[in-house]
Formats: sequence, C-alpha cells, structure tokens
Amino acid sequence: MAEVFKLHNKIKHYAWGSTDDIPRLLGMPGDGSPCAELWMGSHLGSPSIARLPSGDMSLGELIASDPSRYLGEKVTERFGALPFLFKLLAAQKPLSIQAHPNLAQAREGFERENTTGIAVDAPNRNYKDPNHKPEIICALTPFTGMCGFREPGEIQSLLAEFLESSPAALRDSRILRESFAPLIQALQTPDSNTAAAKTAALQNFLSALFGLSPTARQALTEYILLISTPGRAAACEWDLIQNFARLYPGDPAVISPLYLNVFRLEPGEAIFLKAGVLHAYISGFGVELMANSDNVLRGGLTGKHIDVPELMKVLEFSPLQPQIMKPTTDIPIYTYPVYGEEFALQVICGCGSSTTFSPEGPSICIVTNGELTVRGTSNGTVVLKQGESAFIPPLAKNESPLTLEGHYTLHAASCGMTTQSR
Repeated sequence: MAEVFKLHNKIKHYAWGSTDDIPRLLGMPGDGSPCAELWMGSHLGSPSIARLPSGDMSLGELIASDPSRYLGEKVTERFGALPFLFKLLAAQKPLSIQAHPNLAQAREGFERENTTGIAVDAPNRNYKDPNHKPEIICALTPFTGMCGFREPGEIQSLLAEFLESSPAALRDSRILRESFAPLIQALQTPDSNTAAAKTAALQNFLSALFGLSPTARQALTEYILLISTPGRAAACEWDLIQNFARLYPGDPAVISPLYLNVFRLEPGEAIFLKAGVLHAYISGFGVELMANSDNVLRGGLTGKHIDVPELMKVLEFSPLQPQIMKPTTDIPIYTYPVYGEEFALQVICGCGSSTTFSPEGPSICIVTNGELTVRGTSNGTVVLKQGESAFIPPLAKNESPLTLEGHYTLHAASCGMTTQSR
C-alpha cells in the first residue's frame, strides 16, 4: 500500500516577506517577523523533516536510504535525488529583479566559483549548486510581478513619455536628461523589427542603464519622488515606480516597470519562467515549484550582491510577454501545462466527493484550504489540515490509488517525467 509521510518544513525569514500570509495558512500566530518562504523538499539549504513512526528524519536522508522505493526506478536512474523544490512564497515587499542560469551555465559557474575558492555561503557567490532553476508560480491571493522585456519600441516610448511627464521638474535635471539620452539611443537600431536588432537594442539598453553614474541614479530617484503623475502610457505602472524609488533610492532598476512586462495573477492563475528570463515578484502569496536549485543572478531592487557581467551572460535578450495559465474549474485534478523533466504542478479540489490520486513518481502535497482525508495508505487513514504537507512516494505497479475525500484545495508537486508518461 502507498505511504504518506507528513512533513515539517522550515520558514525563511527574508526581509521582503509577509508577516502574516504563511503563519495564517499554517494556523500559527505570527510574531511580526517577515515570513518569506516555506521550503518543501530535500534541498540542503532547508531540507524538510519527514515524520516517521520510528522518529523524525531529513527527507533527503529518507530518500537516500532507499532511492528506488522513495523515488521510483525512473527518477532514481535519471536524477538520483528529488529533482524539485516546492515552496510557499509570500511577498510583502518586492523581491530582487533576477534571472536564473540554464543547466550548462549553472554547471560551468558552480565549478568556476569552486575553483576560485568562493565559499558556497559567501555573499558574492552566484552559483550555489550546479543545477538550473526553471520555475512556476501559482497565485493563492492576487499576485503582482514583472516578467520579460517589453518590445524595444515600447520601452523607448515609455522612457520618452516618462521624461516629459513634468517639464518643470526637469529644469534643474540636466544630468538626468543627459544620462537618459544613451538609454533611448540604445533602443534605436536599424532594422528594428528583426530578432537580432531587438536583441542588440535590449543588450545595449541594459548596459547603459547599469552604467548610469551615481549622480544620475540619485537624480532619477529625486525626479520620481518629485513629480506626481506621469504621462498616459506609464500611468498604470506609476505606483510601482514610486514605491521602488522609496524602497531602493539610487537604484536604476526603479524604472523597471518601463522595460519589463507587469503581470497580475488571480488565485489559481500561474506563469512559467524559463532560464534567462529577467523577472521579479512584487507582492502576493503563492506556491512556487522549481528544479532543485537556489541559483539567482540579481539585476536590481536589492541590497544583495549584483554581478552585472554574469547576469548579462545568462540573460535572454528578446521581448517576452508572460503567458498566464488559468485552471479548468470543472475537473477535480488540473495539471498546469508546463512540462519539464524535473517538476509538474497540479491543483486538486475536493467538494465532498472522492478523488483518486495515483502518483507515478515522488510527490509533495500541501493543503492550501480546507481539510483532506487520505485513504488507502499503509499507515492508515491520514488527515491533512490546511497548511499541512506530506511526501508521497510513487505507487508500485500493483498498488491501488489513494482516495482523497473532503472539502479542500491541494497543491501537488511531482516529477515532470513521470507526469508526462501518463
């Protein structure tokens, strides 16, 4: 019979985290400290603890004790460990603008930094592991973020309008006009509709932005905080720009809503982020699922280490409009249409009737609403309340599916290579 192991997971208290979203979901009192992420998985940065009849054990140690049993033969042969990391993410303040490397870049960067002797926990370390980090974010509350470059022509128009928003405020801002001229000029390329021209324009623009002098950066912040309302095209992003300027004075990325696409998700909606895509999460609460990695290259809105040359190496300089995935509401189990080898995300909604669940690979589940009863397990009936999570090894060939009962919403992370085989 199938096994179900409840998990104890660690909370990450990053400064941008919400003080109440994660505690409220877990049914625990908040203490006023920011609770940014809850990690579910076997990543060495914060491994989950599996509750066993014999005592608690790190999920990674449990899996390593019998990989074929806890991962299945296919996942063991392909990865040798749990290939994904599952999180709750609660943003009260903006996360840093960032991108993640592809697999080849991560392996090369990890080895290079090891060779040069940079400690894995050093603040100037870019590559914490040799893995890539594609990811999906699924909203539990209204969620706002930025993802992918706008078209160069659109960026140029927004910048020009932004600078003309309050001519009176610019009378003493010669340095700002002179500094912005290279930004706008960088976006003006011959044959601007070709992919190569757009790539060059975006590369040149970002290089010019990072190259702004400290004086120009400060003038930009002062200008943003001085004017009241920008032009028509930028008006919908203005609150974000002013908030960024207050939080990160002197950071040129405060104008990021003018060069990145702003997206908004309603609960249940999700977007997928592949390697090399510049993005940032601004506010909201959601579940995040990714390959088992913690590699982040930052590009602004942070006090942490920013390695501009390394970031420029991994970025994909092409316009990208994020595609929002909306779940189908008339089926009990919905799989978001993002299939990678490492992970797949499902949402399972119980309305009182029974639903069968047949994991072919390792799964981690968390109840995000209501209460769930799991029947057909080797350890008897298991009840999972809101905020509780569990690790479920793959079913053997002759084992019966699990039966899920109750009124609940369950988010389930599994291995993509097993989900695709169904």
